[in-house]
Amino acid sequence: MTNPNNKVLYIGVTTSLSQRNIEHKTKQHPNSFTAKYNLNKLVYYESYDSIIQAIAREKQLKAGSRNKKIELIESTNPNWNDLMP
Repeated sequence: MTNPNNKVLYIGVTTSLSQRNIEHKTKQHPNSFTAKYNLNKLVYYESYDSIIQAIAREKQLKAGSRNKKIELIESTNPNWNDLMP
């Protein structure tokens, strides 16, 4: 997720992408990182059959550079459109 200006990036894992997206957009957790930095735009996601695989991928992505994350986003979403408006 990112903010309207695409300046801050957030990577997370969930078992329900649509539900979690709603939580971020409506700031249901007002003290969270996403609420604090107004992250309300889903620009990239991956799906996995196993939560263990998803968590491993989350850790891999978080360890990567910002440039790698931007390249990954732009490989499938070059205009940084919200994938769940």
